[in-house]
Amino acid sequence: MSTITLDSIRAAAEAKYGSTDIDVDGDTVRLLNPLRLKREARDALMAIQKRLDVEDDAAGVDQEGLLGEAIGLIAATPAQAASLLAAINGDLAVLAMVFNTYLEGTQAGEASASPS
Repeated sequence: MSTITLDSIRAAAEAKYGSTDIDVDGDTVRLLNPLRLKREARDALMAIQKRLDVEDDAAGVDQEGLLGEAIGLIAATPAQAASLLAAINGDLAVLAMVFNTYLEGTQAGEASASPS
């Protein structure tokens, strides 16, 4: 019987559920896969996604605020989140593209909410 180390399992998890990395002025901002977040952060991220799915501005949704909050949840550190948000400088189109790029990169690794 072979023995597997926890480090090798962590490396496999990182390979399969790795981060979305964005270069910001030579520094890398890591946006963590939802499966790599703590439960509270995952739940908060899902709540933000649900609010963003509501009919845009007609419902009075503050997209910039919600997307900024999401970046704060998924960035590897608060400093990385602040750096990315500062570089985006309130450009909602860029902020939305960053978040959409993140979502596209993580969809294959997300757990299904439905029982199967």
